Amino acid sequence: MLAKLNTSFTRITDHPDFGKLLLRLTFGILILFHGVAKMENGVGWVVKMLEGHGLPGFIAYGAYIGEVVAPLLIILGIFTRPAAAVISFNLIVAVLLVVGGKFFTLTEVGAWGLESEALYFFGGLVIMLLGSGRYSVVSNPALR
Repeated sequence: MLAKLNTSFTRITDHPDFGKLLLRLTFGILILFHGVAKMENGVGWVVKMLEGHGLPGFIAYGAYIGEVVAPLLIILGIFTRPAAAVISFNLIVAVLLVVGGKFFTLTEVGAWGLESEALYFFGGLVIMLLGSGRYSVVSNPALR
């Protein structure tokens, strides 16, 4: 009985391309909020942080690629896999520069200190592995 119920449920909910679209939209929009904040407030604080670590400040402008350009590409379903890789790389840099000290911490509610960052990092990896699916603004699969 349970197997039959599961088969029926699976038949009703088996829409992998829609699932990929929903994942892309959710992920892309949430990352884009970070990019909009950078566009409104600039990346001066990131420049100072990078220079404090002995790195060139111009690297901070890569945040616009990782938090504006890449999310827009993911939302549209264009160059989805490379865009998702860029976002995951961006998250590694952000963790190392900003919140790396939280690696071995828990919050008051028992969550990992880097839970949000991990969710974005692995979400980017998942999108990179899955690709855009059928729903994209371009019909050419080579551009998805």
